[in-house]
Amino acid sequence: MKHDPIRHLRNLRLLLSQNKSPLGFLLAAGCPLSVKDPSTGNPLLPDMSGLTKLISDNHIADTATSPYKRLIDELVKAGKNTKNLEDVLTYIRSMKEVSTGGGNVRGFTEGELSTLETEICTTISSAVTKDLPEGNNSYRKFARWVGAIDREVPVEVFTTNYDLLLEQAFEEQSVPYFDGFSGSRYPFFDIHSVEDNRLPRYWARLWKLHGSVNWKSVKGEVCRLSKDVVGSPELIYPSKLKYDQSRKMPFLAMSDRLSSFLLQPQAVLFVCGYSFSDEHINDTIINALKVNQTANVIALMYGAMKKTTPSGELNFPEAVKRAAERPNLSVWHDEEAVIGAQRREWAKFEDQKKEFSNFTLKMVGDLVSFGDFDAFTTFLSELIGDHTNADK
Repeated sequence: MKHDPIRHLRNLRLLLSQNKSPLGFLLAAGCPLSVKDPSTGNPLLPDMSGLTKLISDNHIADTATSPYKRLIDELVKAGKNTKNLEDVLTYIRSMKEVSTGGGNVRGFTEGELSTLETEICTTISSAVTKDLPEGNNSYRKFARWVGAIDREVPVEVFTTNYDLLLEQAFEEQSVPYFDGFSGSRYPFFDIHSVEDNRLPRYWARLWKLHGSVNWKSVKGEVCRLSKDVVGSPELIYPSKLKYDQSRKMPFLAMSDRLSSFLLQPQAVLFVCGYSFSDEHINDTIINALKVNQTANVIALMYGAMKKTTPSGELNFPEAVKRAAERPNLSVWHDEEAVIGAQRREWAKFEDQKKEFSNFTLKMVGDLVSFGDFDAFTTFLSELIGDHTNADK
């Protein structure tokens, strides 16, 4: 028995069209890959592994005794993932806390650790501080859809990305949104508005779970500054220490919003571009789904479920594992899906009644694919009759 794509496309369309149920999106590192740099044809922004490679490439010529090479050696010894910037920054900041006052930690001076932290933050900032190129793209399509729908319950957008592509797309399309900050000169984090969530329903909510390139610590408080203020070591970037350092201002508050959203009756969260590699986010989602059986999370995964290797291991094993344990978490790959805790192949797409003849569906062979964020936002656009190829 196989999953019926027509049946689940109908359900997808229905969930996206309802205006009274809580509707949210978790957009992660894979989403910016759908936007191409017109001059090179490459993704506009790198993903996490791409960012790590940029930093590593800066140290190819380093000697084995350089601070960076010694850091990588220490991470390997500690069993940390050297390709995960979260682990790298956490390790640096943990040692830096201990070294405060001039002491050495594992052979690193406080100055060496500060230099490494600043370099990594500057590299991240430079790599992700880019504007959307001219022309239609997934972010503009998503923003147009958010601005076009009339909902009784506001759309909530959660993102692990620290770029400003969503902000640019919303502002271009005149979509009002609240990101937790209030003010104009040094917008401050307004935790009361985040927790009460009583702003106008036509305002989208934008929650940046891992911080942003335009967040900065000013006199001990997190503020949102101009996108041109980048590269400072005070800027907040992903690190497991963020939850301790900032209490509820604002990282834990953002995480709490994700949990609160999923605890609402009939809440639906669409997950795009997320590899399920962040245990904190995974636990937040799973714990909420356990408590609230009426909530549903649909993860649209890029590509095939299995790798094209003799062993055929899974591309995103944690996603499949979690979905197999939770009936209200679905994972859709190109050729297989886990829906209702049942892992099955997709049946051939045969739209005999022409229900989706007006939709530009991305096909992989005779199967429908939504793992590409651009394909999913095209579906969103066509739900509102938007077939434009305009620049905005």
